[in-house]
Amino acid sequence: MSVRIAFMGFRQEHIDSMYRFAAAEDGRGCTVVAACEEDPGVRTALAAKYSIAYSNYRMMLDTVPCDVVEVCDYFGKRAAVVIEALRRGKHVLCDKPICTTLEEFRQIQKLRNERGLVVSIALDLRDRGNYQRMRELVQDGAIGEVHGVSVSGQHPLLIGIRPAWYFEEGKHGGTLNDLSVHAFDIIRWITSMEFVEITAARNWNAFAKDFPHFHDGAQFLAQMENGCGVLGDVSYFMPDSQGRVIDQYWRLTMYGTEGVIETSYPRGTVWMARRDRSDPEVFPSLPGTPGGYLRSFVREITGDCRNLSPSSADAMRAAGIALKAQHAADNRLSQVKLC
Repeated sequence: MSVRIAFMGFRQEHIDSMYRFAAAEDGRGCTVVAACEEDPGVRTALAAKYSIAYSNYRMMLDTVPCDVVEVCDYFGKRAAVVIEALRRGKHVLCDKPICTTLEEFRQIQKLRNERGLVVSIALDLRDRGNYQRMRELVQDGAIGEVHGVSVSGQHPLLIGIRPAWYFEEGKHGGTLNDLSVHAFDIIRWITSMEFVEITAARNWNAFAKDFPHFHDGAQFLAQMENGCGVLGDVSYFMPDSQGRVIDQYWRLTMYGTEGVIETSYPRGTVWMARRDRSDPEVFPSLPGTPGGYLRSFVREITGDCRNLSPSSADAMRAAGIALKAQHAADNRLSQVKLC
């Protein structure tokens, strides 16, 4: 059985890898059957590259039989598309974030549960070999019990390069919701521990002075089930000239009872210093599994739920925590408990 995928929305850069992975799986479990973009300018610019034939996603869903809708429209629109797809009995794979409010999230969860559908998110940090190696070492007990985590998900702001909608009110929905979902997912995955509290969160306008409503600064403090503290900074403070090539881009450091371990997105290695060794150790990355999140999603749809990474439950859990962090920052709340 081939899972038929229809794409909705091409207004975010992540769509390129999402579409490429789906096309690469064509004939091996997936078939791309349709694509829609409702913005005329974007549709004209990208129609040939992505075979975009539809200008209205409801018309696409009326016309083309499909099993899955992959969503990558602007953030504020995603919930409406996801909810419509679920009401029509379609599974959904979404770029992050899946929605921008807790009420939208509750509606999506309710429909997902009522219809027995799979809803997941393209959380691709799990597919990188250095984070897989880090998980292997932590799971093997190499640094003992983890009691402290520091994560830097710094991004370049790229005003004038990013799509203009990022800076339009009502379309972005918050930097914590956008970016911290990766942190909450990968930390849960590496440690096998659950988050229990957003202790504090803050977002503010720092660099993007021409867009005072856009909070490019975003930080959080969270707690895990064993009392482990997590400090996170997912601001848009990275120099545009550096992009995503320096360590502050998804730099992850974990402090355990037996040592400390660290890697980052650009690194091809994992660094570790143990209590019982005078010299730090450097481990090569594992080969990695590009597009693994898509293959896990397809396997879950078809009933093979072994070793999913992530499972839809994992993805939605991370999304829910990120939304709670955003809500805490927006409303100056502290010690927000996570069910």
